[in-house]
Amino acid sequence: MSAYNRAKGSSFERLLADYLKVNGFPFADRRVKSGSKDRGDIGGIHAHGIPVVIEAKNYGGRLLPGPWLKEAQKEAANDGAPIGIVVAKRRGTTKPEDQFVLMEMRDLVYLLTGNEPISGKIEAAPEVLETLPEA
Repeated sequence: MSAYNRAKGSSFERLLADYLKVNGFPFADRRVKSGSKDRGDIGGIHAHGIPVVIEAKNYGGRLLPGPWLKEAQKEAANDGAPIGIVVAKRRGTTKPEDQFVLMEMRDLVYLLTGNEPISGKIEAAPEVLETLPEA
């Protein structure tokens, strides 16, 4: 990776960490890279007491959700956090609040409820099925 791309990435990470700090996450901070045991780009974030790790991507316009989420989850595991999410730079804006967030549904449920989600095949209750529109 070129020095220019590293500087772009560092600047984006700092922008996100600062945005999180002023919006209720006082311990959010950009992390120093640590090789194969990298713990994500931004740490110090908790939702419902659950630690969350952010992997920031200033990617130049191409989304790669699969590999990026895999990387975020590995780095979250290195940090002992159950949730790793990706914040990807959105073309045409530098506002931190306008950037894309990528995560798996289980992580969204965990963040919103504070409870580990039920995994596996879910059978909808009959009363739920009755409210669904027909295809």
